Amino acid sequence: MQGFFTKQETESKTQPEGYILTCHNCGLYKDCKSPKMAPYGKFKKGILNIGEAPGEVEDSRGKPWQGKTGRLLQRTYDSLGIDLFEDCLNTNACLCRPLTNRKENRSPSNIELDCCRKTVLQTIYEHKPKVIVALGNAAMYSLLKHRWKHDSLQGITRWRGWTIPDQDLDTWLCPTFHPSYVERAEEGGVERTIWKRDLKQAISKLDSPIEQYIEPKIDIIEDLSPLENLMSILKINGNPPNRWVAIDYETTGLKPHAPGHRIVCVAIATSENHAYAFMLPNTPNKRKPLVDLLLNPGILKIAHNQKFEHAWSLIRLKTEVQSWGWDTMLASHVWDNRRFVTSLAFQTYVNFGIIDYKSLTDNYLEAKDKTSANSINQIFDLISRPDGKTQLLKRCALDTIYEYRLAMKQQFNLLPF
Repeated sequence: MQGFFTKQETESKTQPEGYILTCHNCGLYKDCKSPKMAPYGKFKKGILNIGEAPGEVEDSRGKPWQGKTGRLLQRTYDSLGIDLFEDCLNTNACLCRPLTNRKENRSPSNIELDCCRKTVLQTIYEHKPKVIVALGNAAMYSLLKHRWKHDSLQGITRWRGWTIPDQDLDTWLCPTFHPSYVERAEEGGVERTIWKRDLKQAISKLDSPIEQYIEPKIDIIEDLSPLENLMSILKINGNPPNRWVAIDYETTGLKPHAPGHRIVCVAIATSENHAYAFMLPNTPNKRKPLVDLLLNPGILKIAHNQKFEHAWSLIRLKTEVQSWGWDTMLASHVWDNRRFVTSLAFQTYVNFGIIDYKSLTDNYLEAKDKTSANSINQIFDLISRPDGKTQLLKRCALDTIYEYRLAMKQQFNLLPF
């Protein structure tokens, strides 16, 4: 049963899942020669490299990247005009060497990484790197797991190659393979080429400031009359006039056909920084401004997976939307056909650095009965909570804002062909 507060709202930040995240409870420091290894490097160009954990050579010398994989990283950076120890600062997601019972290297556990996260973040906040190169799964777990609430992180293959303008960390986060993976790859394989390209792309961001996105304006309305003259009030954006809007529905489930399902609220973004949001009126007359907008062929509509909004409009509003102009989910798939990269949450983060704007409402939009695609979700439980309706409307509006921003970027700025 859903309580008054969600788990995320009440969970301790220092003791998630009940674990106390301290060096004492981790215990790795007891068995290594260089416990809590300090960051190393002169940091002249503002690059922070985060690896997995010290190995035997690093532990004995007290510095990162001293072994075979470190030499590979050093040579690759040299070929790109970067000195690993002069131009970079270097650390690991786990600061002590993890050992097996036989005193051999092993990968750190998630709890060990969780215990080190506070120190890793302190390094970032203290040194303010221009670029963070996250080398491998452990580095991404350290930097994202406590903030990424939408789904499993998956592996580094999902994240590598993106240059993320992380708004929380105020830096470019550039994930790529760990050099140990590259070193083990087949001779003549594509891994080294991809890895070097990722590093080159990260370096290219050194002189690019993080774009700070302004807080969008969200108008929560009850009377839909502001939509009536939308065509005339859309801002001019060059020539021809801007005719784009982004549309998003929050509904009782995935499929509109089953009895009991309905559209609960709607948002319409008219620009990258403005959206209207409203609960769907319960009479056709009050819905008319929305229906007129959907039927207006002069207004081009954006959606993320537009077949969803199209089907719900057709079945529940008896309206076939005219002039769908852009589907940001399909464009994301065309741009990059890797798995797990087309969700709006993922695309919003990797493109705009905004990592978590809707996790408080996510659970309510999932059905309790997951055995049927026609199951009704828990959206009415959310609405019944204090401030729940506002949370829902804000989430819906932000979906349209980020759909709009993403569509503009996909169309005009960085098309890959």
